[in-house]
Amino acid sequence: MEKMRPMLFTTLKGYNKKQFLNDVVAGIIVAIIALPLSIALALASGVGPEQGIYTAIIAGFVISALGGSQVQIAGPTAAFATIVAGIVAKSGIDGLAVATILAGIILIIMGLCRFGALIKFIPFTITTGFTSGIAVTIVIGQFKDFFGVTYPEGMPTIETMEKLKAFFAGISSINFHAVIVGVVCLAILIIMPKITEKIPGSLVAVIVGILMVKFLPLKVNTIGDLYTIKSGLPSFRLPSFRFEMIQTALPDAFTIAILAAIESLLSCVVADGMINGKHRSNMELVAQGAGNVASALFGGIPATGAIARTAANVKNGGRTPVAGMVHAIVLVLVLVVLMPYAALIPMPTIAAILFMVAYNMCQWRTFVRLVKTAPKSDILVLVLTFVLTVVFDLVVAIAVGMILACLLFMKRMSDVTDVRSWKDASEAEQDDENLRSLSKHISVYEVTGPLFFGAADQIGRIAVQDHTRALILRMGNVSALDSTAMNSLMDLHSKCAAQNVTLIFSHVNEQPLKAMTMAGFVKEVGEENICPNIGAAIERAESLAAKAE
Repeated sequence: MEKMRPMLFTTLKGYNKKQFLNDVVAGIIVAIIALPLSIALALASGVGPEQGIYTAIIAGFVISALGGSQVQIAGPTAAFATIVAGIVAKSGIDGLAVATILAGIILIIMGLCRFGALIKFIPFTITTGFTSGIAVTIVIGQFKDFFGVTYPEGMPTIETMEKLKAFFAGISSINFHAVIVGVVCLAILIIMPKITEKIPGSLVAVIVGILMVKFLPLKVNTIGDLYTIKSGLPSFRLPSFRFEMIQTALPDAFTIAILAAIESLLSCVVADGMINGKHRSNMELVAQGAGNVASALFGGIPATGAIARTAANVKNGGRTPVAGMVHAIVLVLVLVVLMPYAALIPMPTIAAILFMVAYNMCQWRTFVRLVKTAPKSDILVLVLTFVLTVVFDLVVAIAVGMILACLLFMKRMSDVTDVRSWKDASEAEQDDENLRSLSKHISVYEVTGPLFFGAADQIGRIAVQDHTRALILRMGNVSALDSTAMNSLMDLHSKCAAQNVTLIFSHVNEQPLKAMTMAGFVKEVGEENICPNIGAAIERAESLAAKAE
């Protein structure tokens, strides 16, 4: 069983000065990368720029200290941006804090109940669909700042489609100065990784954007024009927990928790592949929960594992949670010393950074590959999840996607379940002499595939002839049996008993046999009629057929 122990304690065994220096260097580099991203993601989430830094500091430190991964870097991510913006617009900062704390509690419970492995049951088509959908919503949300457009007064701009409609309604107010700054910064973000990966492109884009607005005759909104910058340390603040607010926040809390679990564990899997390690999924969920609770209590927003920052940590030599903790400490220094300068960052620069974030997370190549190669039912789930994420929200998308995926899965399982009668000896195995001359009083049916509520009707198709005295059900290929199918077997047994037919089972596997025993069905049928193989079942049926003759 997986240990419920932070990876920090494990990695500190045999820790040395060389690894400490590597972790410090990696932590500093990741902090430089995280700085502009945290500010940009906070603004995309509808909160102040400093709240993104608070999240990276508080949640980043707690999750690294308690987490189940050696190299995971946590903080605000693009996946939460549209969700958080919607919560803030609907319920305010207090509503967001309550939802985040509840999400943290849910994550802790998930970890303690060892639900880490259950995340794998969320289909790849759904994760790809909503990830691509989130990327599109981020892009649409940044059109306003990238093009310097002013939304018409009175138009609602909470939902993604509302923002798109307001953008086109106000497109006549486009600011070409903003477009120039945005295009230059976007070009830097695209070109810099091809020149060097040692200097983050986002940091260069921020510096160039500030210099352009400062020294060129460009009239462009900056962060300081729209937000009040706070450079102090985050302070503890307990939100008001009213019943009405909890009731309103609970659906959002579940969405945040599920998304945080998916994102963080996917990031852990990617990191494992990079360092040939193995994370502790349940401990990671507990850490994610604790990190989100702490983040909300100190003015932050929801956090989860960030794949890009985690990869940067690994590439720069980080191999223990110390690197993530150093990254948080460096951001504290930045918050206190450099945060006032964030007021100079142009809004089109922020939009350009978020465009690149959206592009890197959109998985468009994977999306196209699935559309070209996946079964039609999977394509339906993929496209529907994507569209619902963009047009409505992530809650609707995941709920509908999961329901549809489950229904399609049950349909596939029912399609592979089959009940077939042996009409004559030629259908029996050629190497089994016992099956070549069955008495007319014996009927044999082969059951294949899982017997569950979606396929239980197959049992009802078994016909019992007037001359039949023994009915054999061969169950060697039945892997699972649920209560609905169990009920169908009971009905079949009752029908057989009414016609004086003995029901015999051959090769019942472990799970179906356990289900039959617990339901009292084995006792009702008779243990002598539960045979280990088809040969024993035939012998039992022949003895009954002989009495009938």
